[in-house]
Amino acid sequence: MKHTVTAEHKSEMAFDIDVLGYNVRVDAHKEVGGNGEGPPPKPLMLASLVGCTGMDVVSMLGKMKIEYDDFKVTAEGELTEEHPKKYFKIHLRYIFKGKNIPYDKVEHAVKLSQEKYCGVAAVYKQAIELTHIIEITK
Repeated sequence: MKHTVTAEHKSEMAFDIDVLGYNVRVDAHKEVGGNGEGPPPKPLMLASLVGCTGMDVVSMLGKMKIEYDDFKVTAEGELTEEHPKKYFKIHLRYIFKGKNIPYDKVEHAVKLSQEKYCGVAAVYKQAIELTHIIEITK
């Protein structure tokens, strides 16, 4: 299977990127020549990671019939100071709200996502330190 995305220059630093028929506009911040019409490209790497691992965890918990009231995944990426500025560390937080959520089952789903199913995490781990925590509140 192949995926092809296309970036079309729109103005100054802005590009419209066709991602499998969906449009995503990226742009630079005003202080570096853009107009702030969309997110810069690098944080979209974090978005890809939280989307990928989040979908894995939701799928696995659904199969385990684990219910929750709310679920969020956040990613905090640390960039190098020197060019090319790149993420050298990403910390994920899996945040659940609900009653009687079994920590061990959530931990198992997260581990499977991180070690087996999330292709984004698999690629990133080759160059970036990935860490995570799981938070469950009522």
